[in-house]
Amino acid sequence: MIRLIYWIVASLLITAGIAWLISLPGTMTLELLGMRMQPRLGVAAFFLIAAIALVILIWGLVKRILAAPYYFTRRSRERRKEHGFVALTDGFIALSAGDAQRARLLAREARGNLPSNAAAQLLEARSDLMLGDMHSAREHYRALISNRKTALAALAGLYDQARQQGRDDAALTFARKALDISEQTGWARGAVFDDLARQGRWEEAARMVAEESAVTRDEKMRKRRRQAVVGTARAQLAEGNDPNTALEQALAALKLQADFVPAALIAARIYANRNEQRRALSLLRRVWRATSHPDIATLFASIGSGSAAADRLKRMKELVDTPPQNRAAAMVLARAAIDAFEWETARSALEGYNSTNPTRGVCVLMAEIEEGQNSDTGKAIDWRNRASRAPADPTWTADGITADEWEPLSPATGRLDAFEWRVPASAVATRVSANSSTLIKQQPSETAPSGGALALPESSD
Repeated sequence: MIRLIYWIVASLLITAGIAWLISLPGTMTLELLGMRMQPRLGVAAFFLIAAIALVILIWGLVKRILAAPYYFTRRSRERRKEHGFVALTDGFIALSAGDAQRARLLAREARGNLPSNAAAQLLEARSDLMLGDMHSAREHYRALISNRKTALAALAGLYDQARQQGRDDAALTFARKALDISEQTGWARGAVFDDLARQGRWEEAARMVAEESAVTRDEKMRKRRRQAVVGTARAQLAEGNDPNTALEQALAALKLQADFVPAALIAARIYANRNEQRRALSLLRRVWRATSHPDIATLFASIGSGSAAADRLKRMKELVDTPPQNRAAAMVLARAAIDAFEWETARSALEGYNSTNPTRGVCVLMAEIEEGQNSDTGKAIDWRNRASRAPADPTWTADGITADEWEPLSPATGRLDAFEWRVPASAVATRVSANSSTLIKQQPSETAPSGGALALPESSD
């Protein structure tokens, strides 16, 4: 409705303007080829405007006709470009979906329509790599390295190719070249850092982590964790020959991760060797409250208590609450009590953890108690038999490998910070299998009354 009003108003204004122009007074005399015309001034102005408009129209038509070849050429080029971008888009989608063969065909189509587009060549290189055509992929990547815009992508492809072929040295070379171009390239920094860690070049690794950018909260937490692990690795390496540096590194790691057990153990041992027992005990007590780690309790009991088992038990009682608040505390207290021949203390410590699905360590301790307190060989043998079937206790585990002490790298994969204090996966799998067998044995028979419930095994504490 508003547009109609605007159109009517504009039409009236144009009509009024034409009428005003025609009604202008006066005449104009024109002589051309012996002919004289004297139109009214307004009529002459109107025809002049109409003539100008006609000339503009004719010139536009002539120009369009003359530019037709260029127009058709440009239109063809635009269509080729559109087809090229469509092929490029579909190619990346196909590559993400795992259809490398179709992705390579679309990449070649895109390169035909977009000869100067590096993304099309990158797509073909990625497709060749996925199809196993290493020679073709390498040639594409080498051509892309010369272009600064695609150099990092090409180096990433060459890095992946080298890793697939097992050429670790070549992969590391490509990662270092990528870092020379951009220091914040994530995959390259990770590759170079892992290599430094595997070689034990912890000082260089520490500098590299310190230079790492961290923006989000998760990135900052990850950086702090890596700095703590690297610092603990440096402390572990220096503990034997340079205890002052080792202590400095361990305390720096604890500032980053306040409850990091390996760093706390190193720092406490150095404090104890320097006769700074109060500092060592204070540190161990704080970390024990946060972790209840048995290695912390064992070291706490041995500091300044001499070699007598009774003294170690006394120190352990200072650390562990009575009754123990968890299985780890109960086991370390029971161990100290057994060594001191305090059988009732050991038995009461394990009370509540030896009746319902006890772990392997609890069973072994109970066997020692029965054998030492009552000389009951039968019960001791029974507990040891139960230990062979019992779920395992937590230990330092990395990639399926267990260790008595923490290490910064996995011995299987060389991965940093792989060791965790947990129950080994193999033990968990064995326990699940055993529980499944128990369920089969406990299923009600066909003659059992309906509605009988299965007795599920209770989980460990």
